[in-house]
Amino acid sequence: MKKIIQRANERGTANHGWLKANFSFSFANYYNPDKLNFGALRVLNDDTIEPAMGFGKHPHDNMEIITIPLEGALKHRDSMSDTWLTLETGEVQIMSAGSGLMHSEMNNSTTEHLNLFQIWIVPNKNEVTPRYDQKRFDASARKNILQVLVSSIDKNESTESLKIHQDAQISRIDLSENAEFNYQIKSENHGVFVMVISGEITIDNEVLIKRDTVEISQTKTINFKAKKNSELIFIEVPMLF
Repeated sequence: MKKIIQRANERGTANHGWLKANFSFSFANYYNPDKLNFGALRVLNDDTIEPAMGFGKHPHDNMEIITIPLEGALKHRDSMSDTWLTLETGEVQIMSAGSGLMHSEMNNSTTEHLNLFQIWIVPNKNEVTPRYDQKRFDASARKNILQVLVSSIDKNESTESLKIHQDAQISRIDLSENAEFNYQIKSENHGVFVMVISGEITIDNEVLIKRDTVEISQTKTINFKAKKNSELIFIEVPMLF
C-alpha cells in the first residue's frame, strides 16, 4: 500500500478577509510541486466565506466541479439558467463545465458564515454539453455505512448518486466511536483520497484528526477505526487518466 499523509496545518492557505481558504493541492497563488493532483483529483478546497460575500461571475470549462456545504448555505447562478439556486448543508452540487460556462457563488446568508468543500475532478470527456444537478443526502443513511454521493455517468454503480464524466466516486461515512470500516478500492488503477472532516481515526497504525488527509493507492482494502465519533469523505479516482 502506498500512503501519503498531509496534516491539516500542512495545507496551503489564503486569507482574503471575506474568504479563508485551505488548499489540499496547488491552487491560485499557492504552489507546491508535490501537491499538484492525486490522479484525476485536481482540487479540494476547504473554504469559509463571510456573510453576503462570494465569488463573482467567472468561467470554467472541461472540469467536473463538486460543491459540498458543511455549514451554512450557498447560492449559485450560472449561464445555463441565469437563476439563483440555493444549496444547503446536507445537499451536494455537481457542475460539468464541459464546453464552457460562467457562474457565480455567494454565501446565501447575510449573518452566518459558510463553510464548504469544493472539489475538481478532471473529466474523461472534454467539450461535453454543460450540466448542473444537486441533491440532498440524509446523514442518517451514512451512520457506519458508506453513502455514495457522486459516481460515473457511464456506469450503473449507484442509482442514487449524482453523476459526473469520470470513473470516480465521492462518498461519506459517519463512524461511531470504536467502529471499524473496510474501504474497497474498485480497481488497481484507482486510488482514494480520504479526509477526516471531524473526529479522530486510525489507519495502518497512523492517527488522523480533523482535516488531516491520506492518499492511498496500490492496494485493494483499507481498514479504518474511529477513536471517537468521526466523519470521513472518500474521493476515489483513476490514477492514470
